[in-house]
Amino acid sequence: MSLDLQAVAGWMAGQGIDLQAPLTAEKFAGGQSNPTYLLTDGAQEWVLRRKPPGKLLKSAHAVEREFRVQRALAGSEVPVARMVALCEDDAVIGSAFYLMARVRGRSFDDPRLPEVPQAERSACINEMGRVLAAIHKIDLTATGLADYGPRGNYYRRQIDRWSQQYRATETGAIPAMDRLMAALDAACPEDDGRATLVHGDYRIDNLLYAPDAPRIVAVLDWELSTIGHPFADLAAVVMQWQMPPGAQGRGLKGVDRAAAGLPTDAEFVAGYCARMGLDRIENFGFYVAFCFFRMAAILQGVKKRALDGNASDPERGLQLGALVPLYAEAGLEALG
Repeated sequence: MSLDLQAVAGWMAGQGIDLQAPLTAEKFAGGQSNPTYLLTDGAQEWVLRRKPPGKLLKSAHAVEREFRVQRALAGSEVPVARMVALCEDDAVIGSAFYLMARVRGRSFDDPRLPEVPQAERSACINEMGRVLAAIHKIDLTATGLADYGPRGNYYRRQIDRWSQQYRATETGAIPAMDRLMAALDAACPEDDGRATLVHGDYRIDNLLYAPDAPRIVAVLDWELSTIGHPFADLAAVVMQWQMPPGAQGRGLKGVDRAAAGLPTDAEFVAGYCARMGLDRIENFGFYVAFCFFRMAAILQGVKKRALDGNASDPERGLQLGALVPLYAEAGLEALG
């Protein structure tokens, strides 16, 4: 996916950014939603994140919201990159985009953390839990995010939204997905009044750790963030861990966590509850099942974009799309 660097440079100049030399760009590998590039003029570095070109689903690829929430979180207990500028004019490069400062750090795709010494792995996961609780403790009014999403029953809203998104991108019948949507629709709990900032896709590969410490220096990919129910973010972590390990599942299923220096699901949830002042979480299986459903719907959209030719990485998109039935079956199992 090409990037018009001359147009970007002209726009940056209009934002008061002084370039020392012509821009060069390198596209980050991975990621299936908003194409992301490292820009440099040889002396300075930025990251540009844009909407993909082509016809997009309503409310999808919301780089404007990503920019807003990260700018609002600057200086808070939630580490984010420094926002530089937002361009909402599609005429510049063909779609909206934003520019942020580059944050250097370690990125992990595998929750087994093979690159990390065993003695440090527990601290890395503990830090993941700390930052998740920090997200959910953000004062929405003080940060200007009180209107960042609708109030009311988050799960009812999300089940309806992602069911519609799934149907809009459906490429073939998946009976397990049909059963899961019907089961979640019937099991959706009443609104309990909890409403916090939620990330929407909180997992280890959306975090950057300091180069030399088990400390998160930036939470990335805020596209699905909104005001919602905090247990969805927590369940999303556990959902990912329940998948098979390796490049496709990126989970911890079957892993001897004690030997690997990693906490169990129950230990991670207990740590979160302690930080949030909760005794326990009832009906946690529903929240995990919801997360399997939402991820399945997201991956179906990735597959559809790959087939339509406007995915960030078409080959990887098709591979991920093949996992939709697996996620749907896992969601049914979690629901019980």
